[in-house]
Amino acid sequence: MLPGTPANPASPPPERHAPPPARPRLPPTPESWLPREHSLYRPRHSRGQRGALVCAVVFFLAPALAFVLGVRPAEFENRQLAEFPGPGDGWGFFTGLPAWATDHLPLREAGVRAAEAVSTGVFGDPPGAGADTGGREGPVGVEPPTGPPDHKSDRTPEVPKEHFPRAVLGTDGWYYLGDDMTHKCFPVHDVDEVIRRLDRLRRAVESSGRQFELVFAPDKTTMAPEHLPDDYLGKECTEARTREFWERVPAATGAIDLRPALHHADERLGAPVYGPLDSHWTFAGGLTMTYALAERLAPGSTESWEVERNGRRPWVADVPRLHGKHLDRGLDAFSLAPDGNGDRTDYVGSNFRKPLHLEQTGPAAEGTVRRPVGVLADSFTQFATPYLAATVGDLRVVHHNTLALSSGREIAELLADRDVVVVQFVERIIAGGGSALLRDSALDTLAATLARHPR
Repeated sequence: MLPGTPANPASPPPERHAPPPARPRLPPTPESWLPREHSLYRPRHSRGQRGALVCAVVFFLAPALAFVLGVRPAEFENRQLAEFPGPGDGWGFFTGLPAWATDHLPLREAGVRAAEAVSTGVFGDPPGAGADTGGREGPVGVEPPTGPPDHKSDRTPEVPKEHFPRAVLGTDGWYYLGDDMTHKCFPVHDVDEVIRRLDRLRRAVESSGRQFELVFAPDKTTMAPEHLPDDYLGKECTEARTREFWERVPAATGAIDLRPALHHADERLGAPVYGPLDSHWTFAGGLTMTYALAERLAPGSTESWEVERNGRRPWVADVPRLHGKHLDRGLDAFSLAPDGNGDRTDYVGSNFRKPLHLEQTGPAAEGTVRRPVGVLADSFTQFATPYLAATVGDLRVVHHNTLALSSGREIAELLADRDVVVVQFVERIIAGGGSALLRDSALDTLAATLARHPR
């Protein structure tokens, strides 16, 4: 038998059954097309879905529509908006985009205010509690630390810095800036190192033949602690650093200690120096600073000064804005006649990120400083510039952060023609050593530039 031959060639082939006819099938049907009585029926858009769609449209299109209608982001947190990162930033281009996009979102201020109001009014959280600035610059006069914290201190709290509130509610409706605490509880340098760096700053100026004056604007927590709550986060380290700073730094650095004069300014000027709503002093504080500087630069010059209260000026308080509130602190203003004959004040608004140059025309008046003066300042000097403009014939003011980031050529343009250099720091920045002007690179560049342009 050949391979593959059936065993019984005569047997019929096996019977094959035809497949049953296929049942007719309905085409795929969306659930929303089924009869309502069907167990799988689902509406295409339920009320919840419609609500979600409306919210999504409003969320994404409202800022765009606001931008088209002319709404632009504003500096409502008392700091500059984040700049668009450049290609030269390397990987920082990508890490900097979120901060830029957040800051330039139209209607962001309204959202922040609403969120703060809900957080505080509904849930009872303190304003800005646990807020993270994302490494961006804080309010004017509130600078982020420029280096690692000083781990030598045994008073550094166990609570992380990001858990410290941005604002502290005191008694009788007083607000305090949270950075008054955080900068002192998480210092960049110890007090010894702060003194050494301030001494380097003085030598950099004086070795070039210029007069150097250093002045500190006290924190509100230092000048008006009676309205602080009985207990607050960082109380122990704040009080300890404050006490050590004022006991040692002014005497060691030759700085002007304004505290005694500020304590008497309320009675002398008839206006409060620090108020309940803002972290800064008032125009009374700025005028007090001007008096002190004038006596250093031109002793006896203030004897001819005539000062009078001159109405009130609107000023939006900074700390309540962290609380989602817009409140006007309404500041008492003053006229100042250095020679007793005419008001010479000049109320020019500036945050000094771009240099401000004020120069008197005509012959120098009695009671004025006749040498060119450069002031490296922060936001507290905003309240002194009207009176500095009245009493200094040639005045240039620039934020010390701007100068710290400037090249030698830019520093020369700002200070080469100045006979006097005044540096003003707010206490919370200098007590922790966090100013950019105290970096080694900034001090070296400043010293080298002034040395090339002696007076």
